[in-house]
Amino acid sequence: MKSATKRSLGAAAIILAAALVLSFALSAQAQALTIERWTAKSNQDGENAVLGATPTRVTWQGQSDEGESLSQVTIELPGGSTVEASNVKTTVLNGLDRLDVGSEVSVEDGTRVVVSFPEPTPAGALIMVECNRTLLPADGGSYGPAGSYVTAEGQTLAMPSSDQVIDIVSSTPAEQLSSMLSEQDWVKAWNSNKFLHLFFDPTIIVTSVPAVFSGWLLALGLVVVSFPLAIPLGLLWSFLRMAKSRIPRAIGATYINVVRGTPLFLQIYIAFFGLPLMGISMDLFMLGVIVLVLNSSAYLAEIFRAGIQSINTGQFEAARSLGMNGAQTMFYVIIPQTVRRVIPTMTSEFILMYKDTSLLAAVGVMEIMMYAKTITAATGNVTPYIVAAGFYLIVTIPMTKLINSMEARLARGKRKRKKSGPGDRSITSEASVVPDSDVAVARSMRMSETFAGPIDDDLVPGSGRISH
Repeated sequence: MKSATKRSLGAAAIILAAALVLSFALSAQAQALTIERWTAKSNQDGENAVLGATPTRVTWQGQSDEGESLSQVTIELPGGSTVEASNVKTTVLNGLDRLDVGSEVSVEDGTRVVVSFPEPTPAGALIMVECNRTLLPADGGSYGPAGSYVTAEGQTLAMPSSDQVIDIVSSTPAEQLSSMLSEQDWVKAWNSNKFLHLFFDPTIIVTSVPAVFSGWLLALGLVVVSFPLAIPLGLLWSFLRMAKSRIPRAIGATYINVVRGTPLFLQIYIAFFGLPLMGISMDLFMLGVIVLVLNSSAYLAEIFRAGIQSINTGQFEAARSLGMNGAQTMFYVIIPQTVRRVIPTMTSEFILMYKDTSLLAAVGVMEIMMYAKTITAATGNVTPYIVAAGFYLIVTIPMTKLINSMEARLARGKRKRKKSGPGDRSITSEASVVPDSDVAVARSMRMSETFAGPIDDDLVPGSGRISH
């Protein structure tokens, strides 16, 4: 009985010893390599993020155990990644000494980087593998280190686990296209020219267009909302400017001269920084609309005044002979003719307001120039401003052609009236065409900041003031 008990205890001791030896061996194997670094360099302009499908540098760094030498390291990049063997760099450090181990690098399936050492690395060596110009998965995700390594004794072991991960942000189609272009030989040749690279970099054009497009929509929104509001306000200021009473006329003249005589940039600063100090706060978009409306209405007031005063005095007299009062004469006879005459000049004012939205970038309104400025600050390249200029031209060129078409149509109408000679004319038809000098004055009003005084009554037919 005692002998059986002794045999059982002996067997248990043997099993326990074997388990301890096996556990120690497994522990030793698990500690043969420790991952110290698993990172990817940020490749997003102005952000601390790693974009997929965009070249970046992936760094793997491992520390072998004091008693272990390695003959091969295999790094598994995330699925969907690509890297070329020529872009993989290996560094081996033994303490502070950098060793020339003559490693051989191969890439299998674009994702498996195999680094082989002709001679095993020294025990306890630090191994660093840098995969330059690596394209990580476009869909993004979080990935930890994976792969395997081979010891000097020929044992193949799995890569130890690590809490380090690479967080990949999914890239947009524009960013993927930019990444593809950056690899093209013709793009590299194009960017080798300093001027072309600074102003017309194809890779930056592709990524700038979507961002600047958002600002373009906001700029269009500002103008589409502001200009219709500025028209009736400008008409009101023109009535005050031509009023018979001195006080309304002085109010209109003061407003028009002050607004037209000061920079729009200053007016923007007063609205965006002065109003909050007075306890008035509102949305940036609405503030931008208010500033543009108040500024443009002053110029439209002078445009309307020039148009109204260009109407022949016979139109006023004919309306009175039909029993119309001053308001009826103005709204049913004079204003319809005035609008037809000043449409080309109003269109020019629309274009100028559209371009003036760029000044709102100085106060944080995310319009075209603000987006271009942000991208330029991140890339150090002027190309985004060229992209912004293209978006301005999308509107200004068609509008300019429209102005030319309107002016040509008015000129044809003038020639027809000259050929037809005097005859019966309705009081609501154009009895005369704006003289060339008046057209020049009207078109130059917006551009000339020095023109602030009243139009000379001797130069403009029908310049009698309307009663207020």
